[in-house]
Amino acid sequence: MNAAVWLGGGFFFLFGTTPAISSSAMQSLLGDRYFSYFSAGIENIALARFYHFEIVCALIAFLHLLAEWLYLGRPSRRFSGSLLVALFLVAFIGSNVFQPRLRALHTTTYSRSAQPAERQAAARSYRVWSVVAAILNYAVMGGLVVYLWRVANPSDTPRFISSVKFRG
Repeated sequence: MNAAVWLGGGFFFLFGTTPAISSSAMQSLLGDRYFSYFSAGIENIALARFYHFEIVCALIAFLHLLAEWLYLGRPSRRFSGSLLVALFLVAFIGSNVFQPRLRALHTTTYSRSAQPAERQAAARSYRVWSVVAAILNYAVMGGLVVYLWRVANPSDTPRFISSVKFRG
């Protein structure tokens, strides 16, 4: 269930929230003068919450994998564990590297005390960092699809009983 909630939350953020923040309806609400500043600021706030959501879901998935191993005595699922580690690391790096960098570049872009050249450089860097963050978020969604498939369709065989023992 955690994997489904994680995937659903990710798809809602990437295909619902992010397009809504940069939509023409939001532009008409905020006005042309303030749209670029506030829409990027709102997106940064939503992105920070999204990364926290991903980290919590990854930790719950780790706990689930650990509980399954301890309670059921199943051997470690190396691929699922490795995939979870990768998804957690991307969310952790996004939360602690990408999002603070995007916030700082957004602040510099719209700072009155910054020189025009600094503002233009910060705006270019902001676009590059946001594209890289978006690509990583789409990669995480792909990884979550694979993870959800693996969790929903386990390939484990029964541990103690084989079907050959029942054939008399």
